Amino acid sequence: MFKAQQLISLVLLGALSAGSAMAEPSTLPDIQPKKSETSAENSALGYLTLKTQQLSEKTSELVMQAMGLIGVPYKYGGSQPETGMDCSGFVSYVFHQALNVNLPHNANAISRMGNTIKENELRPGDLVFFNTMRRAFSHVGIYIGNNQFIHAPSTSSGAIQISDLRDTYWARRFEGARRLAATNEPQQPN
Repeated sequence: MFKAQQLISLVLLGALSAGSAMAEPSTLPDIQPKKSETSAENSALGYLTLKTQQLSEKTSELVMQAMGLIGVPYKYGGSQPETGMDCSGFVSYVFHQALNVNLPHNANAISRMGNTIKENELRPGDLVFFNTMRRAFSHVGIYIGNNQFIHAPSTSSGAIQISDLRDTYWARRFEGARRLAATNEPQQPN
């Protein structure tokens, strides 16, 4: 199932990358999953509705890197796809692989980097933070657009996945967002 999710992610994000090279902005159509797909594939496809502005090359690479890890098992303290990842290990790995940016392996420490942004200013590649352990900035994910973020939620969820900021659980625990200089490129107009 992990390989199928990776293939789906790569095909969809390949289309996203091709779109960013075009002179005129374009959007991806809503992607509706087929009834026969597994629930994990439904989740990945159902939430992937990137209808925001064109992504910069750096941001596209960051989002593609993150999407390629959907289905990697959660492992507390983990930072490698082969053995599993926790939230900060996932974010650190993606930023290093896509942008050669080294981040600490700690959500709270990452929350002190970059610039604070408001929720209504979120762009793909921004970091979103949550209070999931009764302490501020205890969870981090990568915003991918259209209220969706990708993250390694917990052992109970089992794997890296896409979630919606509007879901009650995440909306109540939202702590804030940050934009790192590596992804702070001017966006092309819509």
